[in-house]
Amino acid sequence: MKRLLLVMVCTLVATFAFGTGLAEESAPVVRVITDASGAELEFAQTPTRVISVAPSLTETVFALGRGDLLVGRSDFCDYPAAASDVLSIGSIRDPSVETIVSLEPDVVLASTHFQEDTAQTLSELGIPVVYLYNPDSFDGVYNAIDTIGTLLDAEAEAAALTAEMRADVADVLSTVSVVADDARPSVYYVVGFGQWGDFTAGGDTFIGEMLNMVRADNIASDSEGWSYSFEKIVEANPEIMIASQYRGTRESLETTDGYKDLPAIAEGRLYTFDNNMVDRQGPRLAQGLRALAEIIHPELF
Repeated sequence: MKRLLLVMVCTLVATFAFGTGLAEESAPVVRVITDASGAELEFAQTPTRVISVAPSLTETVFALGRGDLLVGRSDFCDYPAAASDVLSIGSIRDPSVETIVSLEPDVVLASTHFQEDTAQTLSELGIPVVYLYNPDSFDGVYNAIDTIGTLLDAEAEAAALTAEMRADVADVLSTVSVVADDARPSVYYVVGFGQWGDFTAGGDTFIGEMLNMVRADNIASDSEGWSYSFEKIVEANPEIMIASQYRGTRESLETTDGYKDLPAIAEGRLYTFDNNMVDRQGPRLAQGLRALAEIIHPELF
């Protein structure tokens, strides 16, 4: 009798232990993230159907090796080239809710321009929206990358990417640190120009801060925001002008009355680069910082 009771007890203990193990193994891995709006979201499993409504976030998903999870992207998500193979759901500010719903996403990644009412509609339909934008800083970009890494089970890839970016930024800053304050070249960064007005990166913008980081004397450093004037450009007479390599910007500046006569342009000191690297503030941001430094201080690189 004692032997029978002992067998029964051992059997119950083993069953309990085995059952507990199964429960632990089958329990979903809950991923908890806090997005840029401060909202805390829980995901019982790694999303396998993702929509990105911001170019910087689309670039990040691909940079983390998770591009195959994207089932939708905005009209402006054009990098890397593989992004063009993903179905567009419309603009950043006003995407097609119908298209988003039809794609049955597990999550929508959105940034600053995504409309709150659209997010509310999706939330009511059971589609979580994760806001990811940065407070105009490299740390903000790193945090966004880490958050996407956590969400998409790519923590190691995110850590490697941000480490590479940090190293690249440190190398650039170390290289330009030899430039004395009174030796900084005066620079004008062209955002827009022509009949609609002149626009540049003021001192309170992130691009303005990046120009300062690479030891440039931004002629618009005492301005706020993006609005500027042609008269101020003429007065400051910048040594270097930097503009976008897209949309025929160089050709327009070199042929438009007034602008073509600016010494920096007339004397061949107008430089263009892929401004999306800094405008989008994603995984290519460190490359953008290096590109600016190489334009402004070619002798150091």
